[in-house]
Amino acid sequence: MTVDTSPEPQQAPRQQSSLSTAAARNLATTTKSAPQMQEITSRWLLRSLPWVEVSGGTYRVNRRLTYAVGDGRIEFVQEGAQVRVIPHELGELSLLRGFEDEDVLTALAGRCVQRDFNAGEVLVERGTAADRIHLIAHGRVNQISVGAYGDETVTAVLGDGDRFGQSTLLDPDAAWDYTAVALSSGTLLTLSRDDFAAVLAGAPGLQTHIEEFRALPEHRQNRLGEAEIAMSAGHTGEVDLPGAFVDYELNPREYELSLAQTVLKVHTRVADLYNKPMNQTEQQLRLTVEALRERQEYELVNNREFGLLHNAAFNQRIQTHSGPPTPDDLDELLCRRRGSKFFFAHPRTIAAIGREFNARGLYPDHVDVGGQQVPAWRGVPILPCNKIPITKENTSSILVMRTGEDNQGVIGLNATGLPDEYEPGVSVRFMGIDEKAIISYLVTTYYSAAVLVPDALGVLENVQIARHSG
Repeated sequence: MTVDTSPEPQQAPRQQSSLSTAAARNLATTTKSAPQMQEITSRWLLRSLPWVEVSGGTYRVNRRLTYAVGDGRIEFVQEGAQVRVIPHELGELSLLRGFEDEDVLTALAGRCVQRDFNAGEVLVERGTAADRIHLIAHGRVNQISVGAYGDETVTAVLGDGDRFGQSTLLDPDAAWDYTAVALSSGTLLTLSRDDFAAVLAGAPGLQTHIEEFRALPEHRQNRLGEAEIAMSAGHTGEVDLPGAFVDYELNPREYELSLAQTVLKVHTRVADLYNKPMNQTEQQLRLTVEALRERQEYELVNNREFGLLHNAAFNQRIQTHSGPPTPDDLDELLCRRRGSKFFFAHPRTIAAIGREFNARGLYPDHVDVGGQQVPAWRGVPILPCNKIPITKENTSSILVMRTGEDNQGVIGLNATGLPDEYEPGVSVRFMGIDEKAIISYLVTTYYSAAVLVPDALGVLENVQIARHSG
């Protein structure tokens, strides 16, 4: 049997009998969309802040006089496995507040001893003698005390930069009134009372500073650290009433408007010949302004000078109790201020909030904000803000704020009525045409944010947003 292996005859290509669609499109007018841009977000923060006009370029926040108590975070430097405290950061301790002798601070920092700890380790035990201060370089620590009915209660959760036991340096009879238990592995530095005393003995300037610290009046401020307003209440008869006045800060903080700028360039040939059906310059400008607004919102969150993450008071920063964002954590944020108006969180953090709520059989309410239904907790909307950073350890932060000048809250600062204003707060200035026939426009916006009183803004830090395994 033979098999025919001769090639099959090739069919002649079919003759085109009508105009192809590819050729037809060359003569047809296509229906086009405006240029699209993935970077555009909802920008809830810009939409939610009340904006205050700053015509002079600077906004001053006048406050009632508050005494500095040295309650800031302490920073460290790491060299491999070794951790050292930055000497001048010891000024965040209340008894060293305002002390600036670098040599003495360096000597104190040099006597700090590193201690690495593991999760579950007891760092100090309630009722035992307290003879040293603990500075947390990294990790999370629970402070546990005994409640009114004899049960153990968590009184505080401490994180990076916090410390405990600073009163022990001057009190030889100090004892721990709580137990400190590590929630995670980490590192802390300790400074003993004996080491502090050894440095103190050879530093006359520090001795004078400590004497002045001990001589400070005990009852000249209220629980928020503000200068006391003397008054009498509940008295009868003719008594001498105390004189009073409200003292103000002598050097109030001033916020200068920041700016975002760029130079938009358009070739004259494009502007002249390719403006139908859409104006090329207008579309270029529209997308440039969108990018400018995105950068504005990023700066309002992350700028080290005025950004909300960096300007929250340290006593308004709290740690999560277990890592993920639980309803208890959100309640802890809310209870620290009156009139909370908004939560802001990264969208992935909001997803983690939803998982924690669902795991407990809770379902957040939804409220109307600007015509949109958004999730809420205790009636406070939870709004997305993708400018809040997520760390490589999959942790993030949640902001909560009270807003408005009348409420002593958080406000946005801007300037409108600018020369060549394109839209409120954005100016577009013609800069000329260069020798390459390129038109240049300077696009500018001015902005900042101010926290009028410390409790207007709170932050839940180190929020774990990764999914649980299993």
